[in-house]
Order: sequence, then C-alpha cells, then structure tokens
Amino acid sequence: MNDNLIIVLTGCTRGLGRELVGRFTERGHTVLGCGRSAAHVADLSSQFGAPGDFTAVDVSEGPAVAAWAKRLLAAHGAPDLVINNAALMNDPSPLWEVSAEEFDRLMAVNVNGTLNVIRSFAPSMITAGRGVIANLSSGWGRSTDALVGPYCASKHAIEGLTGSLAQELPRPLAAVAVSPGVVDTDMLRRCWDESAGAYPKPAEWGERAADFFLGLGPADNGASLRI
Repeated sequence: MNDNLIIVLTGCTRGLGRELVGRFTERGHTVLGCGRSAAHVADLSSQFGAPGDFTAVDVSEGPAVAAWAKRLLAAHGAPDLVINNAALMNDPSPLWEVSAEEFDRLMAVNVNGTLNVIRSFAPSMITAGRGVIANLSSGWGRSTDALVGPYCASKHAIEGLTGSLAQELPRPLAAVAVSPGVVDTDMLRRCWDESAGAYPKPAEWGERAADFFLGLGPADNGASLRI
C-alpha cells in the first residue's frame, strides 16, 4: 500500500484496536476509528487529533454506522483499508447456560456489526477502484473449544462472510479474514484468567500487526491469514 492511507478501524478504544491506532498514526496514516465508550473516544481524540477522527459508535446499530460513514466519506473520501476489529466475548459457559440476550448481543456486534461497516463503506471503495477490507477472525474461527461456543460461532461466521465477500468484490479490491494470534488482552483473560499472561502484550504485537495490515493487497483476496 501507498503512504498516507485512510484507515477505518472499529473497536479502536481498547486492546488490539487501541494499539493499532498509535502504530498507524506514527507511520503517517489517517485513522478514522470508532468505539462504544465516549470517554475512551475522547481520550483518543485528545491524544491524536486531526486528521484522525474518533467517534462513539456501536457497530451493531446500522443507522448509526451509516451516518458515521456518510460523514467520514464526505470529509476523507473512500478508505484504503477497513479493519473490522470490534468484537465481544461471551462469559465462558456451556451453550445451554448462555442466555438469549448474551448470544444475541455478541452476534449483533461480531457479525452484524461487521456487515454494517461493509455495507456502509464498500460501495465507496468499489467506486474508487481500490481498498482492502480486513475482518478480524480468530483461531476459534477455524477451530472450536468448550465454553466459548457463541464466540466460535461468530468468528466462523466471519470466515464465511469474508470468503463470500472476496468473491463479490471487483478487482483489485480484496477481502481478507485475519486471525490476530494469541495476545494477552482483557478479552483473552476473560477466558484464560492469569494464564493469558504467558502470551505477548498488545504493545509487542502492534509493531508486526501494523506492518501486516499495511502489507495486505489484491493478492490476499479471499485468504484466511494469521498475524
């Protein structure tokens, strides 16, 4: 990819998303990010500022995502890279103990939220004739484990959704499913408790992850990759 990219990044206020904001910005790219926490968004805005743009948006709310995208497209044009990072993890439980409300909320963010962002930004990228859409999957999007069935289901859905999108996009656009690898985040600690500390911290992951995302291109269309 070229210099000075326009990058749309969801789930930018915590964990891996927050780490990517800093890495992309220090490389001279413009990050247009969203997260659910208005307070965390305000912190990002005060730290990074223009030309970056950070907004409190719940990706599960289609009209809110559409309005956010409309404003960004008017100001910045079509993005070069869209990273669908926003996701929730379920409380580790057997499937029969997962409430309908928890399951629906997780799917609304992890799957519907990804589609809301694609629906809002892909047409402009198609018109511009360029861009990569990277959808965050997981090792649990390519395998399964006990007690995390809802999360596994959502990430398997991301793999299928991305594969279909890759067949639909005109070249040279690309859609890629990306597993970030195992990283010591709050989400991982929710599943693995203190044992998550044996894995790299987001700061260790961020350097290679930023280069990885920036290196994606047409040749990666339809791939399921791992950082």
